[in-house]
Amino acid sequence: MDDELNALRRTRMRWNTPLSEPHAELLLDRMASGGGHLVDLGCGWGELLLRAAARAPGLRATGVDTDETALARGRAAAAARGLAAEFTSSDAATWDEPADRVFCIGAAHVFGSTKAALAALARVVRPSGRLLYGDGFWSSPPGPAALGIFGQDVLTLPELLDAAGGAGWRVLHLSTADQREWDDFESTSRAGWEEWLAAHPADPRAERVREWLDRRLREYVRDYRGELGFTYLVLGR
Repeated sequence: MDDELNALRRTRMRWNTPLSEPHAELLLDRMASGGGHLVDLGCGWGELLLRAAARAPGLRATGVDTDETALARGRAAAAARGLAAEFTSSDAATWDEPADRVFCIGAAHVFGSTKAALAALARVVRPSGRLLYGDGFWSSPPGPAALGIFGQDVLTLPELLDAAGGAGWRVLHLSTADQREWDDFESTSRAGWEEWLAAHPADPRAERVREWLDRRLREYVRDYRGELGFTYLVLGR
C-alpha cells in the first residue's frame, strides 16, 4: 500500500493494542509514576505515553519508534495538548539510556523474541524503576492457522511469566485483555480503511484494500479469536 493509505489505516485506533480506557487508567495507576524519565519503546504514536505525561507535569516523556508517520501523529497530539513529550526516531532494541519507567507494549518483536525483550529491558529500567510490558500469549492451544500467522515463538502465559522471572523481574501487576477489548482493537484497526473504501469504491487501490480487510477479519474470526491473548505486566526488581 502507498504512504497515503498506510497513514489512514490506524487513524481510528486509540492505541495499537487491545486496551480499554479504564484498563489503561488502571495500568497507569500501577506504574505509580510521579516524575523522572519515562520511555516508551516501540511507542507508535504514543497515546499511552501522552496520558502518563498529562498525569504528571514534571515527568520527562520520550517515545521511541522508527515509524515516521506514527511519530508525526504523536508529535502533533503532544503539541495540541500542550504536553512536553519528545518523539525520537530510533530502533527501540538499541536504546540504552536508563529510565525510571519504561513502556514496551506489543514491541517484543523488535528485540527478536519475548525472552530477548525482557532481558534487554532489564538493562534499561533503573533498579528502582518499573516496566509496563505488554505481549501476546496463547490463551488456548493454537491451531495450525494461528501458528502460521504468529509463528512458533509465542509463549503461554505461564511460560511468559517464567521468562520474566528468568530475566530478574518480579510481577507487581498482571492483567489481560478481555474479548471486548480484542474485538474493539480488531474493529478499529480496520475502520480507517473501511471508511476510505466506502468513500472511494472506484479507486484503483480499492480492490487491494478490500482484499486486505476481508482477509484480516476472516483470520481474526476463524483463526485466532480466543486463541491469542494479550497480557499487561507491571514489572519491578
